[in-house]
Amino acid sequence: MNEHIQRQCTKVFYSPLEAAIRWSDLLEHEAEILDWIRSEFHGPPPHEHWPQLLLNVERLFDAMKHGELPFGTSGITQCAIALLNAPDLTVRHVDLRRWMVWAYPTLKPHFLFDEAERRSSVVLDQETAVALSQHLTLIKEQAQTRASAEIQYLNIIGALLTLLLGHSSSGERYSTFNTLGAVIGALITHHSGRPGINEQTLWAKFAEAKRHLCAQP
Repeated sequence: MNEHIQRQCTKVFYSPLEAAIRWSDLLEHEAEILDWIRSEFHGPPPHEHWPQLLLNVERLFDAMKHGELPFGTSGITQCAIALLNAPDLTVRHVDLRRWMVWAYPTLKPHFLFDEAERRSSVVLDQETAVALSQHLTLIKEQAQTRASAEIQYLNIIGALLTLLLGHSSSGERYSTFNTLGAVIGALITHHSGRPGINEQTLWAKFAEAKRHLCAQP
């Protein structure tokens, strides 16, 4: 959009259609669009971006209906629902700009934001993308660290269970425990009430540890 047209974009207030035309970057086609509407939509739409224009009109009306975008008539804010059908329905430039920042923060239409603001938005988006990427990398690394620690704990528990319930090469038992149930019972007797020391959790964790140890090469 050239500088002359960009200056023509900005008004104190707009009709929803005027705002949508500017939002859709169709100001150069405003006259033919308005003529087509006055002709009660006779003939094909005047521009290939007509669907985008209609979408932006719907977005504006949706925001007004739900109290997100203040509106009125002839530039005077009133926000009465009945006014949504008024022929002189308008939205103020300042309200439209404020709503756009809230509802569509990545969009910076020329008629609401100057070039400096549009450039700063691009820089901010890039910075946000970099920060998000770094955060996701950190989360992935932390997850990998936790997974590695979990594997180590399972290996240690599985090895200890094998030792407690096993025999030496000469057939001598390494401990007085004959079954896994006896080990669990002793743990509950001596450490009942501590987090994780209950029958259901111990059976599940010990079974997981044994499966994990057996699956290791």
